[in-house]
Amino acid sequence: MSEQSFSRPGAVDLSGLQGSDGAGGPGASGAPGASAAYAVSVTEQNFQELLEASRSAPVLLAFESPSRSPESVQLARDLQTLSNEFEGRFLLGRVDIDAVPQIAQAMQIPSVPLVVLVAQGRPMPLIQDAAPIDELRQAITQVLQQLTAGGFTGRHQPRSGAGQVDEETGEEQLDPRYAPAQEALERGDIDGAVAEYEKLVAANPADAEAAAGLAMAQLLKRTDGVDLTEARAAAAANPDDVDAQTLVADLDLLGGHVEDAFNRLVDVVRRTTEADRDTARTHLIGLFGAVGNDDPRVQRARRDLASALF
Repeated sequence: MSEQSFSRPGAVDLSGLQGSDGAGGPGASGAPGASAAYAVSVTEQNFQELLEASRSAPVLLAFESPSRSPESVQLARDLQTLSNEFEGRFLLGRVDIDAVPQIAQAMQIPSVPLVVLVAQGRPMPLIQDAAPIDELRQAITQVLQQLTAGGFTGRHQPRSGAGQVDEETGEEQLDPRYAPAQEALERGDIDGAVAEYEKLVAANPADAEAAAGLAMAQLLKRTDGVDLTEARAAAAANPDDVDAQTLVADLDLLGGHVEDAFNRLVDVVRRTTEADRDTARTHLIGLFGAVGNDDPRVQRARRDLASALF
């Protein structure tokens, strides 16, 4: 696995395929297997939209061939599972080269399996062989940490289960109430996204999705421009510095390490008192909101927090 740029002569420059700002995301995937909240089946019609989505957060293109490479299909399925675990830190595009050979030809894909990372319109080959899901998880975590350290901290909104279905296309549509906030995120306007979500929460405090969006936008704001390596070093050197620990918890959450983020702050609550303890507890509850109170990891962490407090 590597993160080297394409060097083959004639490889397509995906940055030249980017469209105008504010384009919407692709439709939901029809691929079998895991939930497709953060996965799409790539077609000629949505390919450019997928590339545009890589401007705000990473996209992985998994090239597969059901007829020629069963291992490539399993790899894509495992990545689809991981796309849900990482909760929008990357969007998976599954490219069936038997169904859309023109896309594979345009990108000069030599063989499958192959997974390409696209970040801000730039393609980089990432995975060229099938691997166990644990190895995939580790490799993707490392890549996302590198991107976060470089200031690329965006997150995709779910592509399915988040809105009504368009009767003509069969694709699920983003609830229009959240469109201004999502558009702000896509153009890198984190303050604007925070403001839009704040309006929604003020209008309806019971809107759980708006509250979760606000919590995530606030997290993006707190971590904007933060150097991951420096933040981790500061937290390691100052284990009782609540601000240092909460910052690393934020970065862990962005990198898909949800349980690590929760465990870190539960430990801070357990070993601190008074104001520091309350700060860590309040921050942790805010992260619960970003992930979603129905998530089993949140439910487990709530039990751990109760144990730490009492």
